[in-house]
Amino acid sequence: MARRAFDFAAAAVGVLLLWPVFALIALAIAATSRGPVLFMQERVGRHGAPFRIMKFRTMRPDAERLGGPLTVAGDTRITRVGAFLRATKLDELPQLLNVLRGDMAIVGPRPEVPRYVAMYDREQRRVLEVRPGITDPASIHYRDESTLLAAAEDPEATYVREVMPHKLALNLAYMERRTLWSDVGVIFATLVRLFRRSPEP
Repeated sequence: MARRAFDFAAAAVGVLLLWPVFALIALAIAATSRGPVLFMQERVGRHGAPFRIMKFRTMRPDAERLGGPLTVAGDTRITRVGAFLRATKLDELPQLLNVLRGDMAIVGPRPEVPRYVAMYDREQRRVLEVRPGITDPASIHYRDESTLLAAAEDPEATYVREVMPHKLALNLAYMERRTLWSDVGVIFATLVRLFRRSPEP
């Protein structure tokens, strides 16, 4: 209950303080690319319940038809504004609304698409016991995931066989020692990681 209250309050404050940023990003997307400002996609949430995750759109409107669910560095489906939003993680800001709705938490395992959740083994499915989050220890560790996958001969195979299992292991280990204060630490570490590097080209 305390964690949910913290998440709701943090998300509400975030939306109130950042609404000018929301507006500027929406205008930039609308002015440079046809299509909706928001991108919504089905993800798997707590206890396996599906929900629609919200992001600022960073790709062409027909991106899902032109390629798979993974996006690697240099993907031609990404718009110029989208490249900046992805590099700075500003595309994730609408997920504060998912937090307000109760679909997500500020900190928690990043939600996957059903296709990949279907590959989880019994132990890995334990990550579904908690609300998925905007950030988590695996997101900090794999800050350059798109670049890593772009260098792979088969990006999806590398993700499924190497990256995804490691991310799940990191989050399961975190769940064992998780506290509200450790969540605050993850939030701080995420912000530090973002501000310590320049956006990718």
